[in-house]
Amino acid sequence: MVIAAIGAEGGVPKTSDDDVGDFARLYDRYAGALYRYACQRVGEHVAEDVVADTFLAAFQQRDSYDPGRAEVRPWLFGILTRKLARHHRTERTRYRALARSAVEVAVGDLADDVTTRVAAAASHASLARALGRLSAGDRDVLLLIAWCDFTYEEVAAAVGIPLGTVRSRLNRARRRVREALGGTDPSVVAGSGDEV
Repeated sequence: MVIAAIGAEGGVPKTSDDDVGDFARLYDRYAGALYRYACQRVGEHVAEDVVADTFLAAFQQRDSYDPGRAEVRPWLFGILTRKLARHHRTERTRYRALARSAVEVAVGDLADDVTTRVAAAASHASLARALGRLSAGDRDVLLLIAWCDFTYEEVAAAVGIPLGTVRSRLNRARRRVREALGGTDPSVVAGSGDEV
């Protein structure tokens, strides 16, 4: 089955003979999200190449796409995740650099904004170190959920693992990050009790 136009409802692929035009629309819809995720993982320069490789691979594999999937997004992020695995050393180096770097705290007009930024700056290095120490599989699951708002089912489809494995990897990753931050939950904004 050939990937083609994206349906209006959640990116459901349809079939068509116009692969290139349809794939261009697929690119327009998802390239930004893929780039933002890759950029956070491996930096700007590598992200551009990895996203380009992802779309090239997706186009080359378009005939093997299963149209029974609910969305094309997890399929694309699955390809991207496999591409990022090849850049594991770059990603670890990036997290180490982030852990060593000083984070500037921008002072805003609102006291809440300043409080949030100061709390984030204080945990930035520890969080970067914790992410760098996670296994690639645990980190993939955690970041797809945290940065891309994937559901557990979407992560399972993207990474190609059972739903139970997603849950156990996420639990382990959250526990290790929390421990690295001294018991602080990084998904809660300081002082508000609201999850980020």
